[in-house]
Amino acid sequence: MSSATLASLFGHKSWANRELFAVLAAVPPSQAESVHPCIRMLNHIYVVDRLFRAHLSGEPRPFDATNTERTPTLAELQADVAATDAWYERHVAGLGAARLAEVIDFVFTDGDGGRMSREEILLHVITHGGYHRGNVGQMLKAMGVAPPRDLYTRFLHQSEPARRAPA
Repeated sequence: MSSATLASLFGHKSWANRELFAVLAAVPPSQAESVHPCIRMLNHIYVVDRLFRAHLSGEPRPFDATNTERTPTLAELQADVAATDAWYERHVAGLGAARLAEVIDFVFTDGDGGRMSREEILLHVITHGGYHRGNVGQMLKAMGVAPPRDLYTRFLHQSEPARRAPA
């Protein structure tokens, strides 16, 4: 996969996260109890993103589990997610084929060893986030709230309007 494609996928991830947080912020306070599981799921995505960021950058692991005991506020989590999304966008911008193929050894939070190429880690971060944003979308539907349309095609056409022009 090219770094340009990865950059586009991480651009979509950032965009989709912004849209989802905007919808959650607009949920009436009377449904705050129903929003809590959504925040927990989004926090899980964030924690996993940060764990794999640490593996990619050679930093110490920032968490010992795939979620935190304390649930952050929506605003706290949104800020943390935005900063992590920006890190990933910067990270993939300069990766060439050799760096993408680089294999990284790491330890999962359960203590088992792991070994993945940089490209495999990045694809895992993308697919993991998309899967769980879909879970949050289903939770929103159950609350009677329309989730954002988390579609890569929608992102491409909004970020590059010329793609809608006839060929």
